[in-house]
Amino acid sequence: MSVVRINAIEVPPERAAELERRFEQRAGEVEDQEGFLGFELLRPSDGRTTYLVYTRWRSEDDFRRWVASDAFQRGHATHAREGPVAPHSELWAFEVAQESPRAQ
Repeated sequence: MSVVRINAIEVPPERAAELERRFEQRAGEVEDQEGFLGFELLRPSDGRTTYLVYTRWRSEDDFRRWVASDAFQRGHATHAREGPVAPHSELWAFEVAQESPRAQ
């Protein structure tokens, strides 16, 4: 069963472009991690100010290994160096209970 982690980041409107720039220039360390299945940065389009960073993993153990890795530290170096873009974020955790096959 795969797992999803969503980082819900409350971004002030004047900082939204900076958040997107940082993700555009991210190190890309996560793509090489064992068990990594996907990443998406979701921009709010309904007047909200919460961005969602969606990642999908083969297992909880794979996600935990990523968070504990040196690659995670390298992947978040800009955040550590320049500080956060947002004053608040939450990490949401889900297990995939059902899924539909992709349409061809």
